[in-house]
Amino acid sequence: MMFPHRSYLFVPGDSARKQEKSHGTGADAIILDLEDSVAAESKDAARQLTAEWLKAPAKMARFVRINALSTGRAADDIAATAPGQPDGYVLPKCESLADIAETAALIAQAGSQAPILIIATETVRAVRQLMRSDWAHPALGGMAWGAEDLAADLGAMSNRCDDGTWRAPFAMARTCAFLAAKDAGVAAIDGPYTALSDASGLERESRAAFAEGFDGKLAIHPAQVPIINAAFTPSADQIDYAQRVVDAMAQSGVASLDGQMLDQPHLVQAHKILNLGTRR
Repeated sequence: MMFPHRSYLFVPGDSARKQEKSHGTGADAIILDLEDSVAAESKDAARQLTAEWLKAPAKMARFVRINALSTGRAADDIAATAPGQPDGYVLPKCESLADIAETAALIAQAGSQAPILIIATETVRAVRQLMRSDWAHPALGGMAWGAEDLAADLGAMSNRCDDGTWRAPFAMARTCAFLAAKDAGVAAIDGPYTALSDASGLERESRAAFAEGFDGKLAIHPAQVPIINAAFTPSADQIDYAQRVVDAMAQSGVASLDGQMLDQPHLVQAHKILNLGTRR
């Protein structure tokens, strides 16, 4: 299973106003957040509000970010929201395949088969585990990464260099999550861009992530959604070239186009571009 979405917008689980406004954001998916954006004393109210909102129809996919398994709140989050049939659950602070299995069991107990999107780099232990094991699981649909919680766990003063690039530990964590997702055959989702006023920086980072092979990106503000959607949609020129590759290789396993030799990897990539082009 792989999530096909470009943009995943976080929406507080305790804000009816922001949940309603999410309909007009253009996000492919929203993540109703019961974790970081909800204060401890508001958790019950957020569950109830989110559960009610899930009952109404929506054009976008809807995920629920539960609280970490270690908090003891995850089971209640799932039990309260499963009747609304969310399109998936987001598991924060995931550190192992066992965490995925435990979450999948809680979802099944609640009468749901919703797949799981994990946040895979929020602790040092999680990052160390990413390249140590096979992360494939029937319930896993995607792996995302994030730098903020990891920075806290590392005791880092910042996660980016002055030029905006990731500092070494965070660049490594991003790469590990990306490779683990691809190896598991699930969607690789890039982390959020937290500089809300820097639209050009978000565009550069999103386009780079798409070029590298990421399948989508997390968003923390509605204004980020159209930038992410555009970056993760092939351009008209890319679609045109991909179609030319497919046409050139229609009669043979190898071909030449514009002075470049083409073989099967080029064909695979061309079909991917054409498939993604349906998002335009």
